[in-house]
Amino acid sequence: MSLPNAPLVPLGWHTIGPFFPRTFFSPGDNDLTRLAPDAEATAQGQPCIIRGRVLQEGGGPCVNAVLEAWQADAHGHFRHPADPNHAKADAGFMGWGRAWTDAEGAYDFRTVIPGGYADATGTRAPHINLGLLGSGIMRRLVTTLYFPAFAAANAADPVLAVLPAELRPRLVVQPDGEVDGTPAFRFDILLRGEPHEETPFFLD
Repeated sequence: MSLPNAPLVPLGWHTIGPFFPRTFFSPGDNDLTRLAPDAEATAQGQPCIIRGRVLQEGGGPCVNAVLEAWQADAHGHFRHPADPNHAKADAGFMGWGRAWTDAEGAYDFRTVIPGGYADATGTRAPHINLGLLGSGIMRRLVTTLYFPAFAAANAADPVLAVLPAELRPRLVVQPDGEVDGTPAFRFDILLRGEPHEETPFFLD
């Protein structure tokens, strides 16, 4: 029989990294509309907030998970040489950001609603890519979120189309009020659960 104040033996998943120190983040890393934390928001397009919670199986919060977001600008261009039209990209839009979940598993990004574009797979609906890392997650998880206002484009999106029809709504954000006049959308991520409930992920 163990003593009441005896140290607990860590379980296997408690000891699996990766682990990220607070210094891994800087204020404003989750704001894609600014080129620096102390700069003015210069991105073109409709600002929006993406927020939600990262949840483990059973609904408990996934604490200290790292989320990385990357997306096209409001005109459908990326600030990356791999984009043939990168010279047309919005110079005032960062296009990439990082957030960290809190004790409730909550995260948020400030960004703009992206434009659609065409690539080797076909015509892409406006979307935001999310990568996720956390303790016990041995390989980065990647998913994609879509917006309900672009239903026709979503239906034709070649990436969303690879999912069974019943799973596609899991990747469509839901309106979630406003933050200081900026429309907010909710995107909760369930790492594991019933097939109709867990978030679909793609190979990275």
